[in-house]
Amino acid sequence: MAFMTLPTPASVPSAARDLPHPATAEIRLEEVLHALSDPMRLIVVRNLAAAATEVACSEVPLPVSKSTTTHHFRVLREAGVISQIYRGTSKMNALRRADLEALFPGLLDRVLDAAERQAVRLGG
Repeated sequence: MAFMTLPTPASVPSAARDLPHPATAEIRLEEVLHALSDPMRLIVVRNLAAAATEVACSEVPLPVSKSTTTHHFRVLREAGVISQIYRGTSKMNALRRADLEALFPGLLDRVLDAAERQAVRLGG
């Protein structure tokens, strides 16, 4: 009698956990601007811009529920603002700075600068 070996997490293809991202040529300005227009998503982008490496979702403090946090990260990913990749059980995030700079030169830096000035002005 032959026994069937069940796949272990290490043997499951990583493609099963790949997250869809738009190709650089598919990123649209109106979707990027929409993604950046939400205060919670702007907090995420500011945190990622300040980080030297990839950041886990759980490392970005947002005053909303876990499901709402997941939604904000998904909107940013689907707009092409961030990339997400699984590392073990953590979803790691990084800005798609080079892609955004190639498509919309100076946009991300100007948004981040304006967000910083607003935070200082509003005391947050």
